[in-house]
Amino acid sequence: MEKFTTLDAVVAPLDRPNVDTDAIIPKQFLKSIRRTGFGENLFDEWRYLDVYDPRKGNEGRTKNPDFVLNQPAFSGAAILLARDNFGCGSSREHAPWALRDFGIRCVIAPSFADIFYSNCFKNGLLPIKLPEARVDQLFAQVQAQPGCSFRIDLERQVILTSSGWAIPFEIDAYRKYCLLNGLDEIGVTLLSHVDQIKAYEASRAQRRPWLPVAAD
Repeated sequence: MEKFTTLDAVVAPLDRPNVDTDAIIPKQFLKSIRRTGFGENLFDEWRYLDVYDPRKGNEGRTKNPDFVLNQPAFSGAAILLARDNFGCGSSREHAPWALRDFGIRCVIAPSFADIFYSNCFKNGLLPIKLPEARVDQLFAQVQAQPGCSFRIDLERQVILTSSGWAIPFEIDAYRKYCLLNGLDEIGVTLLSHVDQIKAYEASRAQRRPWLPVAAD
């Protein structure tokens, strides 16, 4: 998993509450358990004016010029500013996969659905909770200055805006450690117990030499 330390990026404002996971990545695209390939259909029904045809794929589709991620000012945005209850609906892990594959590394919102919030950390995506009044202020700034950038400093737990605000945010210490070191739950297990795992593999190779040996 890619480490998250600092992020300097354009902020895209998605001014809609209760954005559910079917809006983030619609159900017809959940055909793979690979974590890549979902970005092109992120927010599919909002980004495109025509209906997806699996026989043609995305070739030749017409993008909705009014949707924020299609607007030139927000090209390459890696920070998504959102409203309350982001990621509600079904628990599909494809939702953070699609956001990451598109290039989003951080989502800022007043609140998140619990399962989506947890899935973000497992996939290198930083969800930041801020008071609703503070999020309102950030929306006002981003809408007044389309294409402005924020700096997210995870080590210091602060958002630095283009207007000079320094906004602190809270994060669980364990989740912060995992993001800073690029570790998911499997990675933490390997890091914490690597000596025991190697010892077990060595003894297993002696006891059952016909079984394959795990790679380092």
